Amino acid sequence: MITALLVVAILVFLIVVHELGHFVAAKLFRVRVEEFGIGYPPRAFTLGRIGTTEYTLNWIPFGGFVRLFGDIGESQRGKGSLVDANRAVQAVILIAGVAMNAIAAWALFTVALHVGIPRVVETPMPGEPARLVIASVIPGSPADFSGVVAGDEILWLGDEKEVALAELTPEAFSGFVSTRGGKPLTLVYKHGDEVKEAEIIPAHAVVPEAVGRPTLGIGIVLISAQPLSWGGAAREAFTTTKNAFITVGSGLWGIVQRISSGSPAISDIVGPIGLVGIVGDAAENGFGNVVALAAFISVNLTIINLLPIPALDGGRLFLLLGETIARRSAPKLVLQLMNALGVALIVVLMITVTFNDVVRLLT
Repeated sequence: MITALLVVAILVFLIVVHELGHFVAAKLFRVRVEEFGIGYPPRAFTLGRIGTTEYTLNWIPFGGFVRLFGDIGESQRGKGSLVDANRAVQAVILIAGVAMNAIAAWALFTVALHVGIPRVVETPMPGEPARLVIASVIPGSPADFSGVVAGDEILWLGDEKEVALAELTPEAFSGFVSTRGGKPLTLVYKHGDEVKEAEIIPAHAVVPEAVGRPTLGIGIVLISAQPLSWGGAAREAFTTTKNAFITVGSGLWGIVQRISSGSPAISDIVGPIGLVGIVGDAAENGFGNVVALAAFISVNLTIINLLPIPALDGGRLFLLLGETIARRSAPKLVLQLMNALGVALIVVLMITVTFNDVVRLLT
């Protein structure tokens, strides 16, 4: 129950942040904001009114919205109307939402790094605890056959003469393995909460870039969860946010490729119900991991909202670009039909994703 409430709180926070971007941009360009709502209608009650803007709390607790005077598809005209604003202004107001989600992701990663979350380090600071972790395993490699997987922590490595690896660093590990080709090595590693042992024989031609060097076929990194100062966390958060965008973008492109090739891909997408389990796992590993997960979700919302789907910011930006090129506004009926199509597509997608979440939960 607590985890479900945490999921709702994260989604509401991130969507309200998104809408706050539209709200601030609209106010700056003097476009009238008629309502700023937390949650979706029906309305629970009115929090108050400041100027021309009404602030409301609504019954469906999965986000928020901004209702602008003269929004796309409406016929309201005159001072403060969005459709009467310069198209560049309209674009800025639309982009402001995703920009706020991107900024929120950076801010949340900053908090998470300051609290302390696992991160890759090149060289640990003096006294900074770091763990040697398997980042990847090459299929068909000696390591793959031994049963180790990405995420396992390396605790000890030794040869048949009981000579052990003196320093748990990527460089020392690679050097130790490269001088013992064809000789069995004993690897002690941690898989989850369980300590395991495996015998692995380094082989040549495992890594294409290092055909002549014996390897196990794993990529290893140093991981530290040492909290950073606010300044250090803010700087590191830029790289973390960039990497999150690359990861999400690559994953989304992979889904598009699988759909285009006829392979099922919707089953890979996690919805609100699936998020309960993910957030629950993050909560077990500390507050910092929950904040980092919220940042990652914010990156997802940024990219998804930029997709050229009607009813999303990306779809509206695409339409605005078409109007700019054509030098005329799209007919109101076309706008309403496109918006209805976009909403229907999103509803079908949410129902499908929720069904898949339930199936995964039951199986």
